[in-house]
Amino acid sequence: MTTAVDRIAIKAKERPGDRIFSTATVVAGSLILAVLAAVAIFLFVQSVPAFMAAPDDFKGDFSNFWSYVAPLAFGTIWSAFLALLMAVPVAIAVALFISHFAPRKLAQGLGYLIDLLAAVPSVVFGLWGIGVLAPLVQPFYASLVEWFGWFPLFAGPVSGTGRTIFTVAIVLAVMVLPIITAICREIFLQTPVLYEEASLALGATRWEMITMAVLPFGRAGIISAAMLGLGRALGETMAVAMVLSPSPQILFQLFTSQNPTTIAANIALNFPEAHGVGVNILLATGLVLFVITLIVNMIARVIINRRKAFSGAN
Repeated sequence: MTTAVDRIAIKAKERPGDRIFSTATVVAGSLILAVLAAVAIFLFVQSVPAFMAAPDDFKGDFSNFWSYVAPLAFGTIWSAFLALLMAVPVAIAVALFISHFAPRKLAQGLGYLIDLLAAVPSVVFGLWGIGVLAPLVQPFYASLVEWFGWFPLFAGPVSGTGRTIFTVAIVLAVMVLPIITAICREIFLQTPVLYEEASLALGATRWEMITMAVLPFGRAGIISAAMLGLGRALGETMAVAMVLSPSPQILFQLFTSQNPTTIAANIALNFPEAHGVGVNILLATGLVLFVITLIVNMIARVIINRRKAFSGAN
């Protein structure tokens, strides 16, 4: 025998609005998967001729596709890693200042500024990197090479223009900084007030409260924010193409004029003049970038799930 509560629940499930919303969410989720699968299939099909291309089909002295794409993949990962290494600590510090230290009006102003910085086009960052940043940091690079040239990363000869892989990393760090900062700020603001007040009541200082309550609570969110920033850094095109003086080599040196370029920048620079199997080669490098991004996101998801499981166990 059904009760009044059961009848109300059944009637609620049969509401047209609920059915429409449920169907719309299923369609939207399926559409995302379908588009992703279509992109992957398109890239794979178009990449097959590139895997069998002759050495004469490549620009430069390359024997096959993998020798061609290896420096590009290295430059993509290397520049994004350097950018993330610089951006994440600064983003966390700015987010903590906005959420826990700054006065309310100042925090609101900084929040608006961060959001506005995220809307700046990448071309503007590229122009800033060429016209302002590169000439500004070139003397600093020369000093570092002179003083610490014995260290492999700082080995010379130094670039005379300042347009190096490290300059690109700085530009990318500035570009991903607003994304990471905005997400970290919202996560820190979601920290339960009870946790913070309990820490302070036990005699903890403001910094101790942050290290014991705020940062552990937001650890998974920080990783997610860093991965979103890494995704943009991996796929950035115009700023890298405008700032970098590319060279098809795998080099770890930060301040030389010989710099490995990225996959996205290489596609943007060479696609207008590509024809025949050259188009397939560039699309194949796009497939490699697709796989790199997918692997990075999968690793991030595994780390976040482990963190959540560890926190739940404690």
